[in-house]
Amino acid sequence: MERNGAAEILPLIRRATVADAEAAARCHVLCWREAYAGLADPELLLARTSDLVRRTERWASQIEAGLVRWIAVNPDPAASIDDRVIGFASPGEARDEDAPVPLELYAIYARQAWWGTGLAGRLLDVAIGKEPASLWVFEGNARALAFYAKHGFAPDGARLYDEAFGLHEIRLVRGER
Repeated sequence: MERNGAAEILPLIRRATVADAEAAARCHVLCWREAYAGLADPELLLARTSDLVRRTERWASQIEAGLVRWIAVNPDPAASIDDRVIGFASPGEARDEDAPVPLELYAIYARQAWWGTGLAGRLLDVAIGKEPASLWVFEGNARALAFYAKHGFAPDGARLYDEAFGLHEIRLVRGER
């Protein structure tokens, strides 16, 4: 992989530990700000991403409870805490009563500086491989919809309203229906 004309070491993707909670929580809120800018109301987005202490506690407690979270670690050892974790993915059992497949991708994000590098595809491969899965995505998120289509996901007709962000989501499915 090359960035800025120089060969670069690929980010390490590994399972998150409680020790990663703060850096991962920072990545989480920064990813939301980057991915949802222009989609979500700016004031609502700021409100949903401003409590880093709560987000860090949530990451730590979910990891302690056994939730699988894969993180992409910046290969630059001098990266600040804001740039230490540059992406993440979280798979698990489907949560919908009418789940079309047993596996759900709860979340996958990469920092904007890493968009287009293949990092999100690597995270997807580690999190769910080629398995049939479902996920929810904001229906206006063209970049995410194109990414998922490239990886075999298609809308199945399910739609809901996300009150936290004030946006509609659609369910995408890959595999059995």
